[in-house]
Amino acid sequence: MPLVDKFTLIAQLAPPLDPGLTTALVEEFISLERRFIQRDWEPAQLDGGQFCEVLARIMYHQDSGNLSPGKEFDDCLRYIEDEKGQNSHAINPRRDALHICKMLRTSYKFRSQRGGIHISPLYKPNHMDSKVIIEMVRWLFAETLRVFWKGSDREQVAKAIRELLTFDVPCIGKFENVIMVQRTDLAPEEELLVLLHYAGEQGFTRTELGKYAMMKPPAVTSALQRLTGPEERQVVHLGSGKYRLTDLGSKRIREKLPDKLLLT
Repeated sequence: MPLVDKFTLIAQLAPPLDPGLTTALVEEFISLERRFIQRDWEPAQLDGGQFCEVLARIMYHQDSGNLSPGKEFDDCLRYIEDEKGQNSHAINPRRDALHICKMLRTSYKFRSQRGGIHISPLYKPNHMDSKVIIEMVRWLFAETLRVFWKGSDREQVAKAIRELLTFDVPCIGKFENVIMVQRTDLAPEEELLVLLHYAGEQGFTRTELGKYAMMKPPAVTSALQRLTGPEERQVVHLGSGKYRLTDLGSKRIREKLPDKLLLT
């Protein structure tokens, strides 16, 4: 993932959420994102159900006050939906919980009825179905952040959600304080674009780009000049001294360089 990492997410959600369930939810989300960008379609349709089960238990715990890590998916949602009005509910407003329940049911039922549980010779995981599942999972995770994020800084929540909706970058490795693009076939401009995509809204300074890019300083300078120049405008140099992608830079990543984000 980019700069919003697993430990930050867990720390901002637990408490009020249970640490064990929160850790499982975040790990499922990261795994699904990573496998999807690597074009491994099957996990989104198989493992997407595990994400839904964990989130259903989180919602049940928050709404009922009862922690039950093994409670069945349908039982969790039936308590929250409470069609006969027999239960007490802690999640307020109720519509937040009910919207999440509807999306959970849609995602869980879709993957089941498309054959995601019982693989057969007639069923092949495909991009279209997996994209439907991954987008529902993204919405569910973003909504979980919106509802349960600690503190009052709503812009921090919005920033986290924006960064979570970017691609993962499997080709980038982080080794203690060293960030490295683990491909050797990228042109200088491409390597800088991949690094800045990874940096998200925070961006990188010229010093950081020079440290992380595996190229000589003049090549970094030339590539930055082209990317920030009037003909490309794919990177902007901010008043803070940092560089970050413009919308044109993000468009180039999305449309022209998705294969270059993979670790091959």
